[in-house]
Amino acid sequence: MSVDPSIHTIDTAFQRDDFDAAYLIVEHGRAAFIDCGTGLSVPAMLAALARAGCTPEAVDWLILTHVHLDHAGGAGLLMQQLPNARLLVHRRGAPHMIDPARLIAGATEVYGEEEIARSYGPILPVAAARVVVADDGHRLDLAGRPLLCLDTPGHARHHLCVWDARSRSWFTGDTFGLSYRELDSDRGAFIVPTSSPVQFEPEPLKQSIARMLAYQPQAMYLTHYGRVEQVPALAAQLVEQIDAMVGIARQCDGRPDRHRCLVAALTALYLERAQVHGCRLDDAQVAAVLAMDIELNAQGLACWLDRDRR
Repeated sequence: MSVDPSIHTIDTAFQRDDFDAAYLIVEHGRAAFIDCGTGLSVPAMLAALARAGCTPEAVDWLILTHVHLDHAGGAGLLMQQLPNARLLVHRRGAPHMIDPARLIAGATEVYGEEEIARSYGPILPVAAARVVVADDGHRLDLAGRPLLCLDTPGHARHHLCVWDARSRSWFTGDTFGLSYRELDSDRGAFIVPTSSPVQFEPEPLKQSIARMLAYQPQAMYLTHYGRVEQVPALAAQLVEQIDAMVGIARQCDGRPDRHRCLVAALTALYLERAQVHGCRLDDAQVAAVLAMDIELNAQGLACWLDRDRR
C-alpha cells in the first residue's frame, strides 16, 4: 500500500527518537498540522514545514487530538509562528489551550518544575479568537480536502480523531494505542492500548475504535509512533488487550500493593504478547521500551477502578 506523499511524519524529539509524532498535511500549497509535541518541538515543526516547501503563512490549521502535553504542549508557542492558522480542539480541551494554568499545575505536581522545563519547554496560551471548537462530526476544509473530526473518548474525554478521506486514514492521537517501530516483527506492527492516569474508560475506548473501523481505514497515523496498516487485526488486538487489562485491574483491586500488582501483571501481559508476535528484542529490552507506558497504564487502571467504585 503506497504512502500518501502529502502526509509528512514529524518526530517531535520528545523523550527519545521515534516516540512522539506530529503530522503535516499539505494540499495545494496550504497546510495543516495535527498535534505539535511540546514547546521544544517547535523548531522541528517549522523545519518540516520548510522541507515540504511551505512557509508558516501557508498553515491554515493546527488540529489537536487532545491536550495532553506531549501532543499539545507546544501549541501556544507554535501558533505565535503561524500568523494565519487557527487552532482546532475538542470542546473539553479548548479552555485549557486558552488558559493552560491547570495543565501546567497538574503536570508540575507530577513531574516538578525542573522536569517540566527540561522536557516540555514553554507552555503558552492561545488567543481565544484563534481557537475553534470541534464537536462530534465537525468538518473542515483544507484547500478542498475534507477532514472530519469525531469525538473519541476512552483515553481521555477531550479526545478527537481526524479522518482524511483522501488517504482513507485516521490520525488517532492515543485512541488507537501505541506501536513502536523497534517492536515490529515479520508479522507487522506490535500494538498496545494506552490509558491516561485520570480519564481512562475501557468501554468508551472500545466504542471509539469500533467507530473508526466503520470507515474501513487503510492506515492509522499514531502519535506513538507513525503509520500502521493491518488495521482490523490491530483493532482486534487492542480490544483483546483492553479486556485483559480490565481483568488485571479487577484481580489487583483491593490489594495493599495494588500498583505493584498492576505493573507486574501488565508487564507479563505485554511480554507474552511480544513473544507471540515474534518481536526481535528480548524480554528485558521490550520491558525497557514499554516501561513508561506500563507505569501510565497502571495509573490509568487504578484511577478507573477508584472512579468506577464511586
